[in-house]
Formats: sequence, structure tokens, C-alpha cells
Amino acid sequence: MLGGIMSQAVELDLRFSSRSQSEVGTYKLLELPPDLCKSIEASAEGSSSPSFTIKGSPEDDAVLCTADKTYIVRSVVLSNSVLVVTPDPADEDADNDVDEPLKDVAIRDQLSEVIELVPCVPRLHKLNAFLRGREYDEGHEDEESMSEDEDGIVKKRPRFTYEDARRTLQASDAELDKGLRDRRILVLKGELRPIAPSHLTTILELLLTNLVSHSLSYTAAPVSPLVEALEDEHDIRRDVTRQVIAWFGRITDGDSPGSMGTWEMDADAVVKEVGLGILRAYRDEPIFEKEFLDQWRKAVGDTFEERVSLKLLVGNYLASSDTLSDPPIPLLTYFPSAELPIDPGARFSELFLVRPRWKADEITHFLSDIAVDSKERDKLLLKHARAITDPTGIWYTARAKYNA
Repeated sequence: MLGGIMSQAVELDLRFSSRSQSEVGTYKLLELPPDLCKSIEASAEGSSSPSFTIKGSPEDDAVLCTADKTYIVRSVVLSNSVLVVTPDPADEDADNDVDEPLKDVAIRDQLSEVIELVPCVPRLHKLNAFLRGREYDEGHEDEESMSEDEDGIVKKRPRFTYEDARRTLQASDAELDKGLRDRRILVLKGELRPIAPSHLTTILELLLTNLVSHSLSYTAAPVSPLVEALEDEHDIRRDVTRQVIAWFGRITDGDSPGSMGTWEMDADAVVKEVGLGILRAYRDEPIFEKEFLDQWRKAVGDTFEERVSLKLLVGNYLASSDTLSDPPIPLLTYFPSAELPIDPGARFSELFLVRPRWKADEITHFLSDIAVDSKERDKLLLKHARAITDPTGIWYTARAKYNA
């Protein structure tokens, strides 16, 4: 017997449904994180309805995407089974009086697991494979990308569009848009084309030069003359320039018809990208820190040279010293976290092959893109690294032995 149902004590007969055999496995119990629960409750009170999408190919772990977040979908085994009970479907099908009190409750299914949603970073690493060979570069913008199949036949590489990315990649729309922006991927007639770093650096340097030469404020620069100048004087397409401008600041709509609006430039972001463009040439051989900073300041010009700082480039270089000099001279080597493996174990393996010991404030910069927050990052460090404290501070070494 079952008592205490709702607010008034009643007695009901509990028995297996007449459909119990056919309904085994029909029901799933989903545990909502607080933010999703609030979103659903808010939509129930208003007119909007939240949209959730399950994404993943057969070889992927499934994820659930909202408009702006991604969650891993995983099963957690319950210590006690949960019964799914409803009025008996046989009673529902019968032509009974709706006012007649409920007498029977049927067990429709038994659940031994709950589906849990855990926030995760968007899974955008497949973009590298999809867009390989589709780089947009100066002088080669409209060339068709070719690839060779298993039989050695050279064919035109199929386009990979924005809609393909939405359908294929395990990320919310907002995370996808941010990922394309952060990876400097253009959307040209719907197709995704990563811009060549050298071409991007050229465009940014031209924009900085035009801002100064036309005495335009970088906090409210009209977009139209910048776009026209790069097209007329350097044959850079308007849609390319406008997308680059949007990556590095905020565009506000213009007041007059035909106006492209004004650009509030993110000066630090532009200075950072120019610095990365210079540093990329020193992947295999280091450059003296002072020499690099001098090149960087010259590239951004007098107006922005005060913004040049190595803090802008954390997570993209390794610092070392020329020990043959007295005193030792600082050196920099290009080492971007974006090119490290996405799998945590493989990433730590590569990091500790490069350096057997890492300072705490250095290694964390190379983990930010595989952890949703500092708490998850610390869990990864605890799992894959061992902390050692000495008079110079906290250092991390590998828990496992990695052989170069």
C-alpha cells in the first residue's frame, strides 16, 4: 500500500502496469544543473521557450548544448532503484468518470541510473581538420583547395560552411561564434576560411597606420573610410576587413543610410595579435626578449607602443635565458597553448616533455582552454601533476614519467 500521497493521506494499490514489459527502458531521469533549471522555470513563466540540442557522432560522447553553454551528458548509477509510477494506463484508456478518485497506481519502469549534465569546454578542435588547406592568404584568396583521395585522384576539396560547423561541432551557437572569432576564421559566402596569420598581421598594421594617418580616434573610428582605404590601396576585400575589425573591438551602427558604423577598437587585442604575428617566426629558435619587444613596439607605432607587454602573450611563449651570457639574457620561444592536445593526459605529457618542472603561475596559462573554470583546472593539476614547494615558490612535476 502507498500512503501520504500529495498533501492528503490516501491509500492506493501499487502494482505493475499492464504495459510494463513493453515500456522497460522507456523513461530516463535527467538531473538539471541550477542554471538550466532556472532557465526552464523562467521560460515557464514567460512566453519564450529554451532550446536544447544533443550533439555528437557515434564515436563521440554526447553533449547537450543550450544557446550559450555545452554540457557533457553522462550516466550515474543510483544506489537505489527509482520507480516511475502513473495512473494505470488501462484505467486511462477506460471511459471512467473523471471525478472518481484515483485508486490504482501502476509501476511503468524501474530506473537504476540518472543522466547528469556537467559543464564542459566547447569541442571545437575538429575545426583544424575540417579547415586544413582552406587558409585565406594574400594573393591566394580565391584559389580552390584540392585534396588527393585514396586512389591518388586529385579533387576539389568540399566546402565547409558555417551551417556544417553548427551541425557537426559539439558547441553552442554562442561558443561556436566565439571560437571562430578567437581562431580568426572568416565566414565568406557561408564558407569558413581561416585567415593566414601573416595576412591578418598585415591588415592590422594597415588599420593602425590608417588610424594615425587620418587622425581617427581608435575609440570611435568610422568604419567606411578604413574599409575603403584597404580596398583601394591594398586590394583587401571589404567583407574581410569588416570581419577583422569586428574581431578586434565593437562596431556600433551608423546613423545615416549606407554607413558601416563606428569602430571602438580593443587596442590591447590588436597589439597582442601583432605581437603574436612577430613571435610566430621564433617557433624553433628563440629570440632575445629585448629584440622582440623592440620589433613589437616598432610594428604598432608610437601611438600604441606603451601597450606592448609580455602579459598580453601569456600562454603563447616559453621564457628561458641565455646562460652563456653574464648576466643571463632573457629569451622567448613561440609555444601556443592552442596547438597543444585537447585531451588533458596528452597535454600534460607534452608539457612535461618540454619542461620537467613548471612554475605554478606559468603552467596554468596552458590549461585554461581545456578547463571550464579554475576549480576544474586545479583538479587536472591534482590528477596529472605533483606540487613541490621550495624557497622560490610552487612548482609542478609529472606524476607519470614521460620519455622524450
